[in-house]
Amino acid sequence: MSSMVGRPETRYVAVGDADVAYQVLGNGPVDLLYCWGLGSHVELWWESPALSEFLIRLASFSRLIFFDRRGTGASDSVTRTAIPTWEEWTEDVLAVLDVVGSKRTAILGGLDGGSIAMLFAAMHPELVSALILLNTSPRFLKADDYPIGAPPEVVDVLLETLVTRWGSAEFVRLVNPSLDDNAELARYWGMTMRSSVTPRNAAAQYNSIVRNDVRQALPLIQAPTLVLHVGQNPLLPIAYGRYLAEHIDGATFVELPGGDLGPTPANYPVTDEVAEFLTGERPLVEIERILTTVLFTDIVSSTERAVSLGDQRWRDLLDAHDRAVREQLRRFRGREINTTGDGFVTSFDGPARAIRCAEAIVEATGKLGIGLRVGLHTGECEIRGDDLGGLAVHIAARVAATADPGEILVSQMVKDLVVGSGINFTECGEHDLKGIPGSWRLFGVAI
Repeated sequence: MSSMVGRPETRYVAVGDADVAYQVLGNGPVDLLYCWGLGSHVELWWESPALSEFLIRLASFSRLIFFDRRGTGASDSVTRTAIPTWEEWTEDVLAVLDVVGSKRTAILGGLDGGSIAMLFAAMHPELVSALILLNTSPRFLKADDYPIGAPPEVVDVLLETLVTRWGSAEFVRLVNPSLDDNAELARYWGMTMRSSVTPRNAAAQYNSIVRNDVRQALPLIQAPTLVLHVGQNPLLPIAYGRYLAEHIDGATFVELPGGDLGPTPANYPVTDEVAEFLTGERPLVEIERILTTVLFTDIVSSTERAVSLGDQRWRDLLDAHDRAVREQLRRFRGREINTTGDGFVTSFDGPARAIRCAEAIVEATGKLGIGLRVGLHTGECEIRGDDLGGLAVHIAARVAATADPGEILVSQMVKDLVVGSGINFTECGEHDLKGIPGSWRLFGVAI
């Protein structure tokens, strides 16, 4: 799917004395404005495969208009003593829609961007063709007539956390729990948040946001509305989403699995829900077949090491292992496909570079006292979003399982493709690979 849309150019529109950054991508029949909250960054999101994939999925069925409101991302910052009101932020939406020539627009509003979207839909019903509200609320603070809101003391703790932990790994995982298993995306997401706005400014903006209330706009929303809300995040309980659906005439409510508030891989199903709501059809998963080299790693005796070290020391060692592997993947331009708990599945567009990366990984993890089994195979694979499938993946895994500790084994295909590269091999004979038909001739890389 990622081949469908190229990285768009960032442009700016003046809103008063400020410049608001925006991008337009895709050429679908529906205009869709993505109104995200604090932490958005139209430039940096494209540096992450996971974040950019979310945008690409939205653009696959729409003309996607993505922007940073004032005070976040690539747009002009705001001072802590002059935070815009919701009404003032709707001026950003109006200016962006006007400059791109959008006359009827579906709006996807998430987190604090949701309140902007609600208010805009009520103020400009002639411009809004549909409204999708994602993990948001018309009011965040508890009131006598809004008992589901957060108590003031909880809000105070949250604001202090923003000052001290904005963009930290701890805060990123609070917002997106699935990133406990994706350290690389958690690191990148934190960097994006810090680049988007400073900690005290983030706290100042949220201090204003949580004290605002747009409930009066809900009965005035005329556009067909879809409310999407995750069921397992303590910061934004699902009661917020249910409240919206109950107070917007004709709204449809969908509970999403998990607890991620942001556009992580766990929330890719959001794009399917949006596509079906706007077009009547869920997009087909594009299957792309490519010839690629799969590199599979596995830690030797990982269970025994975990038992001998204990949970915390093993976790620390495993984190160090993951960092070492990812550093070499970046160096040799490998693509991380998946992790297996104690190993990696990666791919390369060149087998020689894959072998060089395997050598570097074995060396780097060896310095940590970790032994690896490594297997490589080149074959045809299916690309489904960020995932990689096909027999070649299974063959690489079986080749790795055959390797001795510290050994890099490759299939005949890999060896034949790197002739003339200066890489030397040792003959390892014929092997039966579990679950794979035939007999396989394997070679060890001479390190």
